[in-house]
Amino acid sequence: MRKWSVLFLLLGIYVLTTAFVVVGHRGDPLNAPEETFQSIDSAFTHGANYVELDVHVSQDNVLVVSHDRDLYRVTNTHAIVSEHPFAELQKLHQANGEPIHSLDEVFAHFQSNPKAKFLIETKKTKHGNPKNMEALLVALIQKYHMENRVMVHSFSYESLAEMKKLMPAIPRIFIAGSLGRLNFERFTVTTGVNISSEIVTPQLVNQLHYIGQKVYVWDEMTEKQKHWDSVVNLPIDGVVTNYPEVGHEYQQLKGEADLKTISDDVAVVSDRPIATYENPYALVPNQHTATPGITLHATQYVAMKGRAFYQVGENTFVDADYVNPETLCPNLVPFVDAKVQLRAHQSSAVGYNSPTHPQNKTGSLRPNRQYTIDAIKVVNSSVWVKTDRGWVNTASLLLTLPSARPTQFTTQLSAYFGEKAADRIALLNLAALVPGSQLIKPAAIVSQSGPFATVTPGTITAQSIKKERTS
Repeated sequence: MRKWSVLFLLLGIYVLTTAFVVVGHRGDPLNAPEETFQSIDSAFTHGANYVELDVHVSQDNVLVVSHDRDLYRVTNTHAIVSEHPFAELQKLHQANGEPIHSLDEVFAHFQSNPKAKFLIETKKTKHGNPKNMEALLVALIQKYHMENRVMVHSFSYESLAEMKKLMPAIPRIFIAGSLGRLNFERFTVTTGVNISSEIVTPQLVNQLHYIGQKVYVWDEMTEKQKHWDSVVNLPIDGVVTNYPEVGHEYQQLKGEADLKTISDDVAVVSDRPIATYENPYALVPNQHTATPGITLHATQYVAMKGRAFYQVGENTFVDADYVNPETLCPNLVPFVDAKVQLRAHQSSAVGYNSPTHPQNKTGSLRPNRQYTIDAIKVVNSSVWVKTDRGWVNTASLLLTLPSARPTQFTTQLSAYFGEKAADRIALLNLAALVPGSQLIKPAAIVSQSGPFATVTPGTITAQSIKKERTS
């Protein structure tokens, strides 16, 4: 039997999907007593796809729905399930007045609701008892025709092996609270792994996917709602949670997103650091920011609802509006804080909320005014600049270059700054900075009488500048 450590040597790529299953842990235990009809109904009402239930075997071979073998915690009466017939156990009631239920009763109650699905945990002793639990479970699944509505998970490898023997098509998920419990022998009988939130990592999820295992994440009853802010970033198949409503909300948000796995070096082009987020779905802010001009490695692109984000670290996302390929940044950074104005005969230019998703207008640029560039974004073949009026496509703008050479400048402007200040062209076409442009091209004629030089279209070189000035 090979050790778990061998698994970490496996390299592979898992196709990223946005869908994950929400499993209500014992129903909706924060809003109703656990594993009661009320709790189960609440979980489904709030968007759970499955409800997780635990089962023990009574003295008379009835599968009893309970997490604990002793019912004291939920009924305030000591009663070991295996030491009593179900008729006696059913006389005990939970805080909402419901009696202890059998799994037979649960399946009968929800049989007519095809959306009611269950994840059943088989509770076994360390010696593998009771031995007949799996046969009893299979009999109930077949009795109520729940073959496509039940998954099974367990801490017991033997229990899952027996389920595979009795019902090979049923999903079988091994529960792991530590890495030491995972090995290749387990994977011969399982179709998935339910991992404690304490040990789950993106790398572990990808490695388990690579060997064909679905990955679920579970937490204790002490689970904190904030934990969802990071769990949602994992490429998991499902979550067993005490917060089915929160899980459903994140499920919808992530389901509406377009996720792409990438491997790109990028950088922020802005006049100030920008906020980062723990996840892009609920825009949960991080405490740190992304500094302009610093290379970041992006591993995921997330687009949704008119916004887009790059993942640039574990649980760290930045607004894609401010991010450009690292190779373009030397050409763009020098123009942050520069000025732009409308082209001649242009009456206005619309500012938008976003250059990547220009849907909402935020203002407009007017003639005979200059606007400061706060940030720059290259989108396909267009260059956009952020001003106090919003994001504006530079196709309608001219750039006023600084009088002094910037600390960082593009080699395409070397000839420009090599000339005397009096010989320099004042206004340029910023859109020429997009990929594929070999030289910066000067703008069209502005005005002979204006404060800016008259320019004939052409490429900027020292010779063309002198020729233009002497003609």
